[in-house]
Amino acid sequence: MRLLLVEDDKTLSATLRESLGRAGFAVDVVYDGTEAEYMGDEEPYDAIILDLGLPKRPGLEVLKNWRKKNNNVPVLILTAWDAWHERVDGFKAGADDYLGKPFHIEELIARINALIRRSNDQPQGAVSAEGILLDEEHQCVILAFGERKELTGTEFRLLRYFMLHPDKPLSKTRLTEHVYEYDADKESNVIEVYVKRLRLLLGQERIETRRGQGYVFRSCV
Repeated sequence: MRLLLVEDDKTLSATLRESLGRAGFAVDVVYDGTEAEYMGDEEPYDAIILDLGLPKRPGLEVLKNWRKKNNNVPVLILTAWDAWHERVDGFKAGADDYLGKPFHIEELIARINALIRRSNDQPQGAVSAEGILLDEEHQCVILAFGERKELTGTEFRLLRYFMLHPDKPLSKTRLTEHVYEYDADKESNVIEVYVKRLRLLLGQERIETRRGQGYVFRSCV
């Protein structure tokens, strides 16, 4: 899953990017409101973490502008401005969740995961399909009879995206956009390589190829 982190404190943003990356997210970082608004409009993020006290354009204005343009990407406001009336202003502007500083990274990750699941109409709790349980904390997959299979970072991100969008055709372009950061070096056949790896782990029938459409992760086989 791919996130946009909007935070002008470069020390904090670097720490958060590293922690979110370890948790299995592809993370793009921007430091001001103008660039944040542009990136949020142009790139297909699964969620955005938005600070309010930003240079060039306030975070609340950025959020309002996204919503005016019918950009409904899930947004979690992350800010030191934690008075109740400021939280109300954030929700009125279109925020989906709110976390005040200081905070624990574990809570941030849990809230982001919950936002992404709600936005995809998926139940809260473990991500699962018939005979498959995704262990997000340890980034591995648990198969029938409790067999655990370790995943690389890219395999984990790709499988999580598949499992949150079951039984839907997903193009290679869409998968690439949600598995890699903006500036990542993406070879044309990289998704094919990782789909083959997941098929070896899960079975060939689990991920179907649709000619002209891409791939379909089957929730049951």
